[in-house]
Amino acid sequence: MAARCRLAARFHRVHGANVLLDASATRATRVQSFAHGLCFSQEPLAPGQPFLVEIEEKELGWCGHLRVGLTALDPQSLDVVPEYSLPDLVNMGDTWVFAITRSHNRVAVDREEPLAQGPPQELIPLIERLRIPRDTLVGRSRPGRYSHILDDLYKTNVLPATARRSRIGVLYVPQPDGTADMHILINGEDMGPSARRLPTTRPLYAVVDVFASTKSVRVIPVEYGFPSLQTLCRQVIQQHIVHRLAIDGLDLPLPLRSFCQHE
Repeated sequence: MAARCRLAARFHRVHGANVLLDASATRATRVQSFAHGLCFSQEPLAPGQPFLVEIEEKELGWCGHLRVGLTALDPQSLDVVPEYSLPDLVNMGDTWVFAITRSHNRVAVDREEPLAQGPPQELIPLIERLRIPRDTLVGRSRPGRYSHILDDLYKTNVLPATARRSRIGVLYVPQPDGTADMHILINGEDMGPSARRLPTTRPLYAVVDVFASTKSVRVIPVEYGFPSLQTLCRQVIQQHIVHRLAIDGLDLPLPLRSFCQHE
């Protein structure tokens, strides 16, 4: 599980024509137009494993936002990456993708009332069993003069779903009948099942469509159980500084400094 989680926390080398990945394959930027922004997880997801991204940049002038979901299609098998996730990739079959909105569409069970709008729901049980810290799933502000105030606002989950620094995740939860439900997480809030009866006999890859007003996204690694050495280093560093802004002045390797600032 741990090895797969590390691999899946990157984007696949197969992606849309307008996507540029950074050297670590953790940041995807749409360099032109508003389409051809399809990305996939590098590896299939494990049951209950969120593929989590943070919106890094927005682009004015376009209508529409980030789209996420799952596909049983192997990205490596695609002759051409479709222009859009909706409807192009979905029409190829075995793919479930939704546009992100604050009030996300939720699949209703027979005779079940629609999900009422209210305070954030508890995390789904599978996430709780994997001991994923909720703070990882919630967007934060960048270091700055007022970031401590903004962080308090983010904790109340008032950050709009498609805003910069918002964190969007997708995962699947196995069901007793051998299929799975797809769940979408918006800043730590489980939006409920978005699709049902996904096949668990085939690998499921995360789909992220960097579409329209969403310009760039970054993969957020989600750790299971014991923290990594990198996370332990960050905890020690943050315990000895007054504010995250002070990290800029520390003599640290650039990747570690960035990791301490952005998480």
